Amino acid sequence: QVQPVESGGGLVQAGGSLRLSCATSGRTFSNYAMGWFRQAPGKERDIVASISGSGRSTFYSESVKGRFTISRDNAKNTGYLQMNSLKPEDTAVYYCATEPGIYNAYTRASEYRYWGQGTQVSVSS
Repeated sequence: QVQPVESGGGLVQAGGSLRLSCATSGRTFSNYAMGWFRQAPGKERDIVASISGSGRSTFYSESVKGRFTISRDNAKNTGYLQMNSLKPEDTAVYYCATEPGIYNAYTRASEYRYWGQGTQVSVSS
């Protein structure tokens, strides 16, 4: 298994940027799809972006398309979520999730078995 650990959250003003990291243990990170999800208080956990193990397939939710970029460095067993032009509505706990999948960028939370503990992102207006 590949257990993710998120980092990089924090407080930022609207229009600012943050980069989240998802570090994983194990030696087969390239065999795992990775997804970023977020959950605001009182709301469901929603997909933000996902990437296949190979890195060739990606998915973005409409709300972040053009502002966020998902990427991965398989040699470092680490994935990233670059978040630009942040808005107050991006405020949430962000979770990284992994699941075996070289070619698939899974988009549903139920498709991922391994989850990190989450990192808080707060965007002030």
